[in-house]
Order: sequence, then structure tokens, then C-alpha cells
Amino acid sequence: MALSGTIGAVVLESGAQAPAVAFARCLVGGVLLAIWCAARGWLRPAALSRRDLGLAALGGVLLVGNWVLLFASYALSSISVSTVVYHTQPLLLVGLAAVLLREKVTRSHLARAAVAFGGVVLISLGAQGTDGRPVNAGGVALALGAAVLYAGASLIAKQLSHVRPHLLAAIQLGVGTVLLAPALAFTPLPADPRGLLWLALLGAVHTAVMYVLMYSSIGKLPTTTVALLSYVYPVVAVVVDVLAYDHRVSVTEGAGMLAVLVAAMAPTRKR
Repeated sequence: MALSGTIGAVVLESGAQAPAVAFARCLVGGVLLAIWCAARGWLRPAALSRRDLGLAALGGVLLVGNWVLLFASYALSSISVSTVVYHTQPLLLVGLAAVLLREKVTRSHLARAAVAFGGVVLISLGAQGTDGRPVNAGGVALALGAAVLYAGASLIAKQLSHVRPHLLAAIQLGVGTVLLAPALAFTPLPADPRGLLWLALLGAVHTAVMYVLMYSSIGKLPTTTVALLSYVYPVVAVVVDVLAYDHRVSVTEGAGMLAVLVAAMAPTRKR
């Protein structure tokens, strides 16, 4: 989760546009995860049914689309604003589950959603972007769009709980690589070696290594602990934004961030 909090900085330092960044992340991370799976004998032809492959591919489209929107939002708003707004996704997941899976939505969920999106409004009104000016509403909208796509990818992942998560991630990253390759004609990879090194770091450390660490921990820690530790991500992102990019959190923005994180964290408690 601490590594996740530094993704925004890596994206900005690469100097590449969002589709190129997402492509590099998929290519490098996908290859390394495929090697990891192969070394453990998980790349068997009969490991997945056609239905599983179809769902995995759809999940890959949503996952990669979520990255493109999130990475694009960093430049329009700021790392901290985009990351905190992005953390409305647990509540969006509840909404999608209600619409698509007919799961019951309680009054408590509705109240938390109202608090979270009230926080998004406060952030939009009080935050500053990377240039010191009021935050661009387009950046907030992109972060919300990314959260919706990630919630959709999470719903699909629930249908594939019998598949090893490392293998599922490798497949989805492979789908993303193929899907985003044509975009390089319009948003090429950076020409300078420094930018390429940042992208290699994103794919190797912030994708392959991070996924291995994350999936290894989930089986050994209680779900509530994993859920609470996930909030290290936005906290680190805000700290990085303040220290590295001189972002100043206003009172209104801080109140909005707190509202989003408290509301999103609440559903992790046992009812």
C-alpha cells in the first residue's frame, strides 16, 4: 500500500501521457508476473475455462481503462486529490453490486455514500491543482470514472475467486498490453532514457513486485486488517504530494479528504 501511494509521483516523473504509462505498466508487469506464474507451474492450458478467460479479459479492459483515467487525472488535479477521490470506489462497488447483482443497499451505505460524495464536492471547491490554481473539475471527474471502472473490475474478480490472483493479473495485463499498443501511435513512450526508467520501475516494482506482496499478504492477514491497511495508500499519496510537489492542503480540501476516507473505511467494519 505504501508503494501504491508513490505511483502518482512515478507517473508524473516519467513525463509520458496516460495511455503510454498504462501500456508500459501492463507490458513490464505482465511479463514479470507471467514469469512468476510459469516458475510455479500455474500456466497450465486447462487452468481456465472459456468463461473464465472471457471474464478475465473483460476485467482486464476495465482495469486498464481505470489506470488510463487515473493517470490522466494526476496532471489535471494533483496526486493527493485524485487518489483520495479514487477511494470512493468501495462505495461505488456497493452501488454496482446492488444494480447488477441485486444485492441489498442499507440506509447506512446510502448515508456513507452521501458523506463521501459531499467530500468530493468539498475537494473540488477547495483543492489546488499541480499548478497552484483551483483544481480542475475534469481531473476529479476522471478519478471518479477510474473508481467506477475499478469497482467493475472488482465485481468481475469476485466471479473469478477460484483463479489464482497472480495468474488473473498476468492475463489482464496481457489484455491491456494488446489493447493499448495502438495508442502508442498517438501517445508514444518517452524518448529520453530517464522517462523509460521511471516506466520500467512502475511495471517492475509498482506492479509485479507489489502484486506478489499484496496477494501473499491477503491469505495470511484477516480481511479487516487488509482493508484498514489499504488506507495507507491515500495517506502516503498525500504525504508525497506535499513533500515532493509542494501541494498545500486547504482546510476545505482536508475536510473533504477526511469525509471520503472515513465514509469509505466504514463499510469494512463488521455489521
